[in-house]
Amino acid sequence: MKITLPSGDIKEFDSPVNMFQIAKSISNSLAKNAVAAKVDGKLVDMATMLSEDAAVELIMPNSEEGIEIIRHSTAHLMAQAVIRLFPETKVAIGPSIEYGFYYDFDPKEQFTEDDLAKIEAEMKKIVKEDIIITKEDISKEDAIARFKEAGEDYKVEIITDIAQGALTLYSQGEFTDLCLGPHVPSTRYLKSFKLMSVAGAYWRGDSSNKMLQRIYGIAFDSDKALKLHLKFLEEAEKRDHRKLGKELDLFFMSEYGPGFPFWLPKGMELRNALENLWKSEHRKAGYQEVRTPIMLNKELWETSGHWFNYKENMYLSEIDKHEFAIKPMNCPGSVLVYKHDLHSYKDFPIRMGELGIVHRHEFSGALHGLFRVRNFTQDDAHIFMTPDQIEEEIIGVINLIDKFYNKLFGFEYHIELSTKPEKAIGSDEIWDKAESALEGAMKKIGLDYKLNPGDGAFYGPKLDFKIKDCLGREWQCGTIQLDFNLPERFDMNYIGEDGEKHRPVMVHRVVYGSVERFIGILIEHFAGAFPLWLAPTQIKLLTLNDEVVPYAKEVMAELAKVGIRCELDDRAEKIGYKIREANGQYKIPVQLILGKAEAEASEVNVRRFGSKDQETMKLNDFISMIAEEAKVKFDK
Repeated sequence: MKITLPSGDIKEFDSPVNMFQIAKSISNSLAKNAVAAKVDGKLVDMATMLSEDAAVELIMPNSEEGIEIIRHSTAHLMAQAVIRLFPETKVAIGPSIEYGFYYDFDPKEQFTEDDLAKIEAEMKKIVKEDIIITKEDISKEDAIARFKEAGEDYKVEIITDIAQGALTLYSQGEFTDLCLGPHVPSTRYLKSFKLMSVAGAYWRGDSSNKMLQRIYGIAFDSDKALKLHLKFLEEAEKRDHRKLGKELDLFFMSEYGPGFPFWLPKGMELRNALENLWKSEHRKAGYQEVRTPIMLNKELWETSGHWFNYKENMYLSEIDKHEFAIKPMNCPGSVLVYKHDLHSYKDFPIRMGELGIVHRHEFSGALHGLFRVRNFTQDDAHIFMTPDQIEEEIIGVINLIDKFYNKLFGFEYHIELSTKPEKAIGSDEIWDKAESALEGAMKKIGLDYKLNPGDGAFYGPKLDFKIKDCLGREWQCGTIQLDFNLPERFDMNYIGEDGEKHRPVMVHRVVYGSVERFIGILIEHFAGAFPLWLAPTQIKLLTLNDEVVPYAKEVMAELAKVGIRCELDDRAEKIGYKIREANGQYKIPVQLILGKAEAEASEVNVRRFGSKDQETMKLNDFISMIAEEAKVKFDK
């Protein structure tokens, strides 16, 4: 029997062997550390036997697949510990997730945060026991009988819904679970984990079902990786936009409108800076701004396809005995703007931009600060063009997005091409044409991209731009969606060079994506210490005594003339306290300390955020300098 390794080397065996034996034939350390293997591309457990020729790849714990296996195995480890400590608990499901795992339980009494420490301690005990993990093939009928006998109702429900055929169970000591696997060979491989929180979760995500308790944990291949991630979480908590948004007086949420942000004056300064920049750069790029209604008749949403593909996420109302929907997207409104006039090929491309407020129904459990809300502003634009203009327009949008992400904010990003989803409108021919057009544009400018099959919008394929923040987290913001479907559904036309009617091609695109979400990302990326051009308050004037308040107000007036956003702190507090507050809590980019000497000499004492250095300057020189600094610069 010949076993081909990834290196191309071939190992020969005279009798059947398992993955341990293959690994040991290479090195003892490999046999000791490998968590699983691939046989002809399929993941298998280390105990799997081979009796014929195959290609074998050993999976190490620090690989992407190895960490995934560790995390799923740690979910089983946690479930075993829970059952040991709380025997009357019923288990539901326990998958791996990004950075870790969770498991849903139905306990006799609710778990508390204090219980997590007990469960974690029991998990460590099981790891030391080095329990071998075994796999068992079983029929559906036998599996149902086995879990019924154990009183595991949730497992019985899962198995009942599975199609007929063989199932697999994994056991470690007294604990057995339904699972496809593979798993690590024994519990000793699961040393680097931590339980993080306990939360409620409806069985199968359905609010009509019983509320279970979900325990979340993280797991890694080494203690070093675990510690690094815990440090990352600590830093992320400091940057949490919900906490900073409150401290910086930017926005708040109210129990009277869950998922509907309230913007405070400083938050509006931040929003306006972003939105005014967006308008300015889009005017330069040839876009015309439009605004469409928030609520439109049901018939429009039926024509667009939203009524049948997105209705569960839409807010509905009735006006004059007709059904209306609050818009979840801006595109149908832009189509009506297009159809308001007759168009010739000479008009193209037509670029329409809209900072449009949209509403989408989100489950309350999914709401998360500005990252997941129920109403938000999309910086939408729709481009109408002829087919031969597609590449040029797509390239133009890519360059505009790059200008914001890379040259302004300095974000690294990558692009994903998302293709036809299962729930889609339009023929395969139209989808193939649209996907080929996006691919062609990317290839023409030599940009790399990742294929993301089945993740397109229901009306067309898209390019998704995923930015990376200072903590290395990825956020999907910008998108370019190519649409041959809406022009067809809305019977959109233009008069071509031949004098005949033709269908335009439509592009949907955003740069920020959701203005609210983008602000949340920026708050966390900058930890609230925004660059000067974006900061809600750019300069804080700190007076040493009441005598210099008139001079401070003169300085504010002069700065206002050049568009600088200022605040005056003339409280009877010690200057050290004022500095700490302006620099620490509010993260003001520039503080001006004003005393009698500065007032008499028409000067300012300048202090920058995060620095203890101070510099005295003539007021006029400072104003000239700061006005230049406060300009938006695309030079990152």
